[in-house]
Amino acid sequence: MPSNAEAPPAPTPLRVPVADSHTHLDMQSGTVEEALAKAASVGVTTVVQVGCDLAGSRWAADTAAAHDAVHATVALHPNEAPRIVHGDPDGWSRQGARVPGGDAALDEALDGIDRLAALPQVKGVGETGLDFFRTGPEGMAAQERSFRAHIEIAKRHGKALVIHDRDAHADVLRILKEEGAPERTVFHCYSGDAAMAEVCARAGYYMSFAGNMTFKNAQPLRDALAAAPLELVLVETDAPFLTPMPYRGRPNAPYLVPVTVRAMAAVRDLDEDALATAISANTARAFDY
Repeated sequence: MPSNAEAPPAPTPLRVPVADSHTHLDMQSGTVEEALAKAASVGVTTVVQVGCDLAGSRWAADTAAAHDAVHATVALHPNEAPRIVHGDPDGWSRQGARVPGGDAALDEALDGIDRLAALPQVKGVGETGLDFFRTGPEGMAAQERSFRAHIEIAKRHGKALVIHDRDAHADVLRILKEEGAPERTVFHCYSGDAAMAEVCARAGYYMSFAGNMTFKNAQPLRDALAAAPLELVLVETDAPFLTPMPYRGRPNAPYLVPVTVRAMAAVRDLDEDALATAISANTARAFDY
């Protein structure tokens, strides 16, 4: 999105407070304090700050320690693992020489995530999973090894597992089954269809819906939301990405959660307050706070 795009206006506040189950405050403009105050003013009183690499995970843990309204998750993003293994900080699209990496470098980074996952303010391990959209076949082995390691870390520390699943539904579900999913598993920015939602429901996986469920071409996501059990539904921004309609293309932030909550309530033909009450309880249960 253009960095100079105008921030959307604040929505009407929710009457029942909710949590943004997945955001990236470190990628947004302004201070953490400003973001939290603006979110709280519209009824978004808790945020889950998600790490995508070792430095970002440290920042998430530090930020959660400093702010009662913030909980952290820590992980190497699926696209980060092959970059570490192959020594390419710019990813698979870059041509030219690579800096040293290898399996030992990935193990060292995973050790760092493991240490952070033990901290009390860290409530989840993620976002981890598989991304076959941005990483080609050369990176799949590193992604899968990293994903399996994150599952083990989450289970050993008793933390929620936060899944990034892009163009990899069958493989993500397969690996969760092979490894044994943690007690609490969240599909962030749920991207499957209604049939997959039924699979997730049977396994007890939480499904978190973002602003893209409001997009015109997102009927499969709305069908999945309609099929998901209410007790497994969460809401998120994934800010600064996936700004809900009618503000698509402008910067996203936790204060825009009410826009998505109202769209979700319309899909489920549910009272806004009832949905917010369920989302609030579900998020606290998923992340054990």
